[in-house]
Amino acid sequence: MRLARPCPPLDTNSVYCNLLQCAHFSETCVIAELEGEVVGWVSAYINPQQVNTIFIWQMAVSEKARGQSLAFKMLNHLLSRAVCSEVTHLETTITKDNQASRSVFRKLASQLNTACAESSYFVRDIHFGGKHADEYLFKIGPISTNAKRMIKIKEETL
Repeated sequence: MRLARPCPPLDTNSVYCNLLQCAHFSETCVIAELEGEVVGWVSAYINPQQVNTIFIWQMAVSEKARGQSLAFKMLNHLLSRAVCSEVTHLETTITKDNQASRSVFRKLASQLNTACAESSYFVRDIHFGGKHADEYLFKIGPISTNAKRMIKIKEETL
């Protein structure tokens, strides 16, 4: 996706991969537009082995939309959707150098008044042949129904 390229340290997936994500997981993907231009993107899916967990595959915000809490707003919007009504946990993987994402997910956990646990997940030398930084699993939850209800109320008042 063109939006991921100028957003290091995000991996750029193939166009085919992004098209499949949008086609197969359209209910759990979010696109933000500003004046007809895509400025934000969240790709996510409900984990088939843990149906109460949504996994955030990728999130990007264009340079022109940064500083407006857009990533945070897109995650809130996603959690308020009907498809996430049974979701009690959110997971994602983040590299150590991606401080912006780390900050967004910690802020989300704080807003939801829940825990944010971090653990090693995919290791550079074991999983990536030394060609990619370690990925750390961020697990947020449990997310209460009341917390999601409050997100929805806030979103409706914007």
